[in-house]
Amino acid sequence: MSREPILARLRSQSLPAAELPAMEGPWSSFRDRRERFAAAVSKAGGQCVRVKGADQLGPALEALEAYANAGRRASVVPGWGDPNVSLGDLDDPRRLAGVDFALLPGEFGVAENGAVWIDASEYLHRAVLFLPEHLGLVVAADDLVDHLHDAYARIHFEAEGFGCFLAGPSKTADIEQSLVIGAHGARSLTVFLLEKG
Repeated sequence: MSREPILARLRSQSLPAAELPAMEGPWSSFRDRRERFAAAVSKAGGQCVRVKGADQLGPALEALEAYANAGRRASVVPGWGDPNVSLGDLDDPRRLAGVDFALLPGEFGVAENGAVWIDASEYLHRAVLFLPEHLGLVVAADDLVDHLHDAYARIHFEAEGFGCFLAGPSKTADIEQSLVIGAHGARSLTVFLLEKG
């Protein structure tokens, strides 16, 4: 009985239209995308290593404990990662479960949240994104965007494709509200933010 009078009263009231803010402006971009991106990667549980020039990527990898201690390595970044697992020769993606470290190229990063877009359309086994124990992503510092709005504008699939955003290592807190790292993917994620050399 009380429902209809309440709804009628609500319908009879009119509120002035609120003026929406402009989407452009100084608030919509970051002064220092690199700093914001590195902070966001860290907040998501990963680490961001800034590399000054492609020739410094090798030493940066060697300094990373997860890479230095990896027995089985895979790489989709040509010339880097010292792979001893050939992704093109794997007949079964489940064999990636024994890969300790995988190095992958990121198309671009998002300063807002530390996410990296991976276009895996050409990967033989997309499981390389999820099964290795540790992941390294190489992203050009000039390829950072401010927000996901900018990121979605950059994503294009001319044909059937596959890609995803990765932000930090795999984590879940569904079971007894205890944070578990590496439950559904890599236990660590390192983003190598590559400056032009």
